[in-house]
Amino acid sequence: MTPPILSAINAGKVYPGGIEALRNANLTIAPGEFVCLIGASGCGKSTLLRMIAGFETVTSGQIVVRGKEVTGPGPDRGMVFQDYGLFPWLTIRKNIAFGPIARGKPKAEAMAIADRFVSMMGLDRFADSYPHQLSGGMKQRVAIGRVLANDARMALMDEPFGALDAMTRERLQEELLTIWRATGLSVVFVTHSLEEAIYLADRVVVMSPGPGRIVAEERITLERPRDVSSPEFNDIRRHLAALLHADHATEAA
Repeated sequence: MTPPILSAINAGKVYPGGIEALRNANLTIAPGEFVCLIGASGCGKSTLLRMIAGFETVTSGQIVVRGKEVTGPGPDRGMVFQDYGLFPWLTIRKNIAFGPIARGKPKAEAMAIADRFVSMMGLDRFADSYPHQLSGGMKQRVAIGRVLANDARMALMDEPFGALDAMTRERLQEELLTIWRATGLSVVFVTHSLEEAIYLADRVVVMSPGPGRIVAEERITLERPRDVSSPEFNDIRRHLAALLHADHATEAA
């Protein structure tokens, strides 16, 4: 079997003051797999994602990526945030070229890489524009292009479409799936939306607060493109909703 690209092994996080954000998280991600993390606010989704990215250190356990323990950020893991995280003083082309230049690529090569991903994101007309001149959906495409230009093998996405209107969100979901299929990226995608998780993921991981922990996983075997109105889709949605509600009920009791 192919080794996992990611393994979280009994990973835990306790913040100063004794606040336990995550307890004994065990998760593996296969190369090229699309996994969504769902759960209520405070269940540790973003904490786990930031520990995978290397922005947060584990308090206990390990995060291992491609056989090496994570001790900090790396270009093999690209983070995409809801607020885009673009440099407002750089053009779209230069935003995407930033990673390759920071890794020591000659400027001409870095700009050629940027142009490739500008085209892949359908942003050729906006290559010399600045982030404030773009719509939210376009900014998110730039953020994804920047991850790809940095040779990341894993995209870590923290509710990237949460601030977008419904039509833009649906379009970017389709575009993300197209990019994922074309590149073979592994994706870990945090969302509050059950529908979004089922639509996108190969596997949905259910998390619960108090402290944050993984309580269930569900492999999604529906063929793509997925019909959100189909009985099969809604059966899965009801099942996952029941898992979330059952855990909340147990916690309240």
